[in-house]
Amino acid sequence: MTLKFNEKSNDLYKFQQSGDLKSIRDPHICALRKVLFEDFRQWLSEVTNVALETTVDVSCAKYSYTDVLLCHDDELEGRRFAFIYYLVPEWTKADGGSLDLYSTDELGQPGPIAKSLIPSKNTLVFFEVSPVSFHQVSEVLNETKCRLSVSGWFHGPSLERPPRVLDPVPVRSSHIHHDHELLHEWINPLYLTQEDQIQKKFEDESEILLKDFLKEEKFSAVCAALEAQTIEWELLGPPNRRCYKTATGELPDAVTGCMELLRSEAFFLLLSNLTGLKLHSLAPNNEESDEEEGSSQSNANTSAQGGAVGVEKSGPGAEAGSDRVPMCSGELRHWEHGHYKMIHDHDPEQEEFALDLQLFCGCGDWDMDYGGFTSYIAKEEDEELLTVYPEDNCLALVYRDKETMRFVKHVNHRSLHRDANCSNHKGFWDFAFVYYE
Repeated sequence: MTLKFNEKSNDLYKFQQSGDLKSIRDPHICALRKVLFEDFRQWLSEVTNVALETTVDVSCAKYSYTDVLLCHDDELEGRRFAFIYYLVPEWTKADGGSLDLYSTDELGQPGPIAKSLIPSKNTLVFFEVSPVSFHQVSEVLNETKCRLSVSGWFHGPSLERPPRVLDPVPVRSSHIHHDHELLHEWINPLYLTQEDQIQKKFEDESEILLKDFLKEEKFSAVCAALEAQTIEWELLGPPNRRCYKTATGELPDAVTGCMELLRSEAFFLLLSNLTGLKLHSLAPNNEESDEEEGSSQSNANTSAQGGAVGVEKSGPGAEAGSDRVPMCSGELRHWEHGHYKMIHDHDPEQEEFALDLQLFCGCGDWDMDYGGFTSYIAKEEDEELLTVYPEDNCLALVYRDKETMRFVKHVNHRSLHRDANCSNHKGFWDFAFVYYE
């Protein structure tokens, strides 16, 4: 506990970790390291009949209240066995923090949890790292206890990895026909009269948050329909990529109306006017003005954005003579305790420039400490570029490039304190759409 611990937080985990214990000179740590690196490594090699290298990764981890390590397989070049040595106080299932081992399906995808191991003082757990070694450290639920452990990996010859199962590409569609009156029926008039100012701000920052976006009576009707609990929900997986609910089947009229608004021809044109993107044939064509400014200036502007969520007019659909039809995909999502969406290497939505839209409902009094926010990061980088927090009747627009990834942070146990005071529903909802030029 005297070591220096660093906060670790991203789409996969939140906990505190020490540096590599190989360089620590404390006699007790040196003795533990010697047992692991020599005696135990030799024993493990004999028991498993696997020739292990002298390389051993080892560090110390502290999991406190709401800390978690979500479903993953530990596979990285050279890792052969993972181990965890527990230095915990008396621990029960109610404290959380269990090591959960997942079953896998015929495609090697993680399914239900097959076994949970509760941390136990002075106990060492180890398992083989393989393409199906999916596991997690469940969220710590005790506000006073610390899940302290020494953990790492023994290295050896890796097992052969089969091809990864790819996510299906979300179904896209062009706009549906609705005239401009639909906008006046649903949307705050403020956003129908200040399009130029909004577009200028969006083009400068590549993102914007439009508060009180829907007319109050329309927003209230949508929230009432969501809270009525008549919608059928499907829990999406696999857990190494996502865990949240999406609406299926027939929707209440108010919710259907909102979905139709976001898919409507009139709304595509409005988005074009708000963002400067070419999402409708009637949208102004910015190519000529961009060419006059010169490609070098355009590149400088893109660099200033860090290559992240910057609007780049040379993206898909903006090519001269392009015959691409603007498209969108969308879903209604329900977020509650334990839900999340992670980044993964083969996400089909990461291959194109796109405009992300989120419209939030039922998140009054939602605190950023609950999780459930959307984070944007640059590929191969840890630093967040932008965070979008849930806020009632707010429309978030973010334009991202091919090097920008996003995740929804794990909704943690603190959110249940808020839900206990919210009699109508748990968690919150969002309409999540992606638009392509």
